Amino acid sequence: METKELLKQVRQIEIKTKGLVNEVFSGEYHSVFKGRGMEFAEVREYQPGDDIRTINWNVTARFGHPYIKVFEEERELTVMLIVDMSGSLGFASKDKTKQRIAAELTSILAFSAMKNNDKVGLILFTDKIERFVPPRKGRSHVLRIIREVLSFKPEGKGTNISGALEYFNGGVKKRSIAFLISDFIDEGYEKILKIVAKKHDFIGVHIEDIRETDLHKIGLTKFRDLETGEVRYVDLSSKTVREHFMKQVGFYKNKMEQLFKLSGIDLIKIRTGESYIKPLVQFFKKREARL
Repeated sequence: METKELLKQVRQIEIKTKGLVNEVFSGEYHSVFKGRGMEFAEVREYQPGDDIRTINWNVTARFGHPYIKVFEEERELTVMLIVDMSGSLGFASKDKTKQRIAAELTSILAFSAMKNNDKVGLILFTDKIERFVPPRKGRSHVLRIIREVLSFKPEGKGTNISGALEYFNGGVKKRSIAFLISDFIDEGYEKILKIVAKKHDFIGVHIEDIRETDLHKIGLTKFRDLETGEVRYVDLSSKTVREHFMKQVGFYKNKMEQLFKLSGIDLIKIRTGESYIKPLVQFFKKREARL
């Protein structure tokens, strides 16, 4: 992608998603993702109605009348975006690829974090770790993250979710809010996912193309596996062929959904060709109701 076109697309995403953050997601983000706790701010004289448990007895003894400790919420958080860049994210049956959707979701989450003065970091992965962007603050940093997701040309084509989670768990020591954005066409990541979810506030974001679960009867069709490069012709007029394809896709999807459900991990389900605003709003409302 040429630099001029890339900057144009980044700007389009910024305008669209920043507006959504300001209008829809900003308040939800702040109320759902709390700071690490309360930190001491100052002492002041006791006033009627103050909680007597906050009295600072040392200062009270020194001045001869009661003083209390004042605490403030320690707001600053770290948000890590772990984004699947494998070949299957290049698939699109509508006007947007899964990778484009991932870029827009990344933008919404990053701008929400920025608006709340939180740090944002990025991990791009395929069958290996492709890029690590350390957590930082600021608009220019958020725009860099969007550019990375939108235009990055990975070396690998396959998917290794387990490797990505192990890298994240080992490299990010501080408890973080972690979003794993992927189509989850992979296996063998169950154990590390549960480990990561115990250490961090972990959320899965599943991007699915509508044609992966609803194939049309369009006859002989050319398919290219975006992860292996293999090309084959498939007769989609055959009910048996369509059912076999959807069964294979359903295997990964059902296994993934069961894992998240049994592990008590939140999962946001996004479908290409459909608005992602409703699933995101539902996620925030669901989280807020549990607080």
